Amino acid sequence: MENWSVEQVCNWLKQRNLGELVPKFREEEVSGAALLALNDRMVQQLVKKIGHQAVLMDLIKKYQQEKSGLESLTYCCETASQKFPEVISGKNLKSFFARHKTLQWTSSYALPDFPYDVKCILAEKKSPDHSMRIRIIEFLQADMTKYLEGSLYPNSQQYNIVVNALLQAYPFLDEDGNGFLLWKRALKDRFKYVRRPIEDDEQVLRNKCKFGHRRGQTRKSSFAENKHDDVQGQVEEEPAHLKGSTMDFHIKWLNQEYMKTQRNWEEVDNRMNVTIEIRRKMISDKAPLKDILRLFPFLRCPYQLFREFQLLTHMDIYKKTVEILEIYSENILSLYAVRNNPINIMLQENLKQHTEEDVLKYMKMTAACLLLPEVFGDDSSLFAAVNEEVKAATPVLEVKNPFSVNSCEFALYIEREELAQLDDCTMALAALVAAFRVFNIPCPKRIHRTLNFLESLVFEVRNPASLP
Repeated sequence: MENWSVEQVCNWLKQRNLGELVPKFREEEVSGAALLALNDRMVQQLVKKIGHQAVLMDLIKKYQQEKSGLESLTYCCETASQKFPEVISGKNLKSFFARHKTLQWTSSYALPDFPYDVKCILAEKKSPDHSMRIRIIEFLQADMTKYLEGSLYPNSQQYNIVVNALLQAYPFLDEDGNGFLLWKRALKDRFKYVRRPIEDDEQVLRNKCKFGHRRGQTRKSSFAENKHDDVQGQVEEEPAHLKGSTMDFHIKWLNQEYMKTQRNWEEVDNRMNVTIEIRRKMISDKAPLKDILRLFPFLRCPYQLFREFQLLTHMDIYKKTVEILEIYSENILSLYAVRNNPINIMLQENLKQHTEEDVLKYMKMTAACLLLPEVFGDDSSLFAAVNEEVKAATPVLEVKNPFSVNSCEFALYIEREELAQLDDCTMALAALVAAFRVFNIPCPKRIHRTLNFLESLVFEVRNPASLP
């Protein structure tokens, strides 16, 4: 940091959500060396908001502490490496430093000073209501971000440290011994909520790309606002038939881009538009799925699968699926046909263990999704394999621990091979419906009524299929 230029300091401020300070720092020509030399009075002159002053001084202090700690650690490593050169080298040294940093964070963490109204509720030792829980979570998230020097990606151990500190300080928050998972889930969801709209933070963008989709940006730009006309316009800008060499160039670029951790999603969208004709021809000619995915690997990403569906139908499959589950979940769970189903029994047992409103809603939507084939008398094994091995060759969901707030997993399988990992039941159901249409796969008769019900609601037919 000592050798940073003014511009590097400004970039550092942006990464830590202090972008408002950039113009003033540029005006005063604050370099890295000047930043570390700032005292309280200088910070007050540079920064107007007290909150920003506190965060900036804390970041500088943390850096100086880490630097001094790291220097002593380096000395220890050098001494140890002279005695045990085969142990501390390469990857071992890297993990050694990472471990030291985690332990340092652990030993230094203390709960934040909560606002007055939160303190009053906690002093009464009563279980807080939903709005007060949100207030507590917001302050914990902001405090963790400060400790993480602006990072929005805590690891599991750091979540555990914070939640344990909260429950040790206020044991009454651990309702019936199940509070830990609820608070941890709420804290993780808060970080997701904060990350979702961010489009200019390098770490956030890198992680969004790493997991194959831009979830927040997708809903904002392509789905929530339903800009399918713009997408169609991009397709029509290219000539209808491209030469083979040009098409090969686009396909090669897509394959190379797919291997990267940080992807140019705007260019991916453009090249997927350009290549849609050859892709649709391959699918209509019944080309093997593995060949299609080899040429167009981005179809493994939920975002691109939904986008392909939108190019074909002009419908936002994800948005429609959210609406379907929110409207029909309570009705589905109240039907006599599902009363004694193992999924419903599992749901009822898990509902007793939780009181958080959002968790209960999520569980009910998950159960409604998995119970749909039972409602229509269809074969559920052709719809989802719950804690079982996938056996169907047609599109089917693999679901593990569906009602666990911490370890539930959803994946889409086609031809008994995993196509994509999915975030939740809503994304899973949308991906299942989209896969039949995108890959032009005939719907099995034993699941036809369930898929017909979903598609009639997605495409808003005049007389949609109804629940029995």
